[in-house]
Amino acid sequence: MASAPPAASAAFSPTAPAGSPGAARAAPAAPSGSLCDVAGLKVGHWQHPQAPTGCTVILCEQGAVAGVDVRGAAPGTRETDLLRPENTVPRIHGLVLSGGSAFGLSAADGVMRWLAERGHGFQVGRARVPIVPAAVLFDLWLHGADTAPNAAAGQAACDAATNDQQARGNVGAGTGATVGKLLGVSRSMKGGLGMASLRIGGVTLAAMVAVNAVGDVVDPRSGEVIAGSRGPDGRPRSSVQALLDGEPLGGGLAGSATTLGVIATDARLTKAQASKLAQIAHDGFARSIQPVHTVMDGDVIFAVATGAAGQDGDMALLGAVAAEVVARAVVDAIRSARSLAEVPAAFDQPARAPA
Repeated sequence: MASAPPAASAAFSPTAPAGSPGAARAAPAAPSGSLCDVAGLKVGHWQHPQAPTGCTVILCEQGAVAGVDVRGAAPGTRETDLLRPENTVPRIHGLVLSGGSAFGLSAADGVMRWLAERGHGFQVGRARVPIVPAAVLFDLWLHGADTAPNAAAGQAACDAATNDQQARGNVGAGTGATVGKLLGVSRSMKGGLGMASLRIGGVTLAAMVAVNAVGDVVDPRSGEVIAGSRGPDGRPRSSVQALLDGEPLGGGLAGSATTLGVIATDARLTKAQASKLAQIAHDGFARSIQPVHTVMDGDVIFAVATGAAGQDGDMALLGAVAAEVVARAVVDAIRSARSLAEVPAAFDQPARAPA
């Protein structure tokens, strides 16, 4: 069994230091909702106390229908093939989003054991086998493989899980997340974990994302780059425009980024419908991350349907708003993030002067 991880702490969830531009600014706007607004889900986070990394667990102990769409070119995943509509397993019992690159996949081992010890999972002979798909993002340039989330970290995140989780920013899988790395990590800004939810057609639709993109994050409503590759003045600007203007790529390694997401509803869906919802939800990444789904990203979105609302999901309606709720969650992640020692956050940027 994996050794116990160091106790989780807020060591890598700092606010802006005193005297910085962000220190005197008002707190961010009220959260735009939580993944836990979907009945039947719990969310828990674990952060390493000395390193900027962590993992996030989504628990659906009684089982939930799920699908997945893997769109990035450099994914790190576990148990995603069984979510294909034609495959046998009908439900999952948990999901893991983790930092630590491929090392972080072991966090799912701890989640499986935690669920099995509590009687959750499919009965197979004398054993309980919980189904826990997982996906990871790359934050190892900020720490080492020895501090990556492990099985004990996954168990600790389960212990911390609640059905009213509101934490965002530098928590869980978003702890070491960064964005705007297309022109080099030295110009990057802080990413994080964000959430959003809405009620429509009598059901709830919610999203949670860990934003660690190679590209920039853009507010879809204004077109403003709110976090991205920093220019000579230290402000975020468009990486794509910089490339068009003749700046060179930063030489990032394949798989050095990745944005992970979960879109969830309390409506009833089939596995095929959940898979389609995950596909459509990627449009939310496209609205808010530029460029997206690059050869250096392993972007993944899981879709989960708990059925707690007691009614079938209207896929035309859910599909029409899926990208909106995901894009809101991406922006929420950036607005909620706080700086690391080497990486500034959007929160710390001084307000732009009126045009």
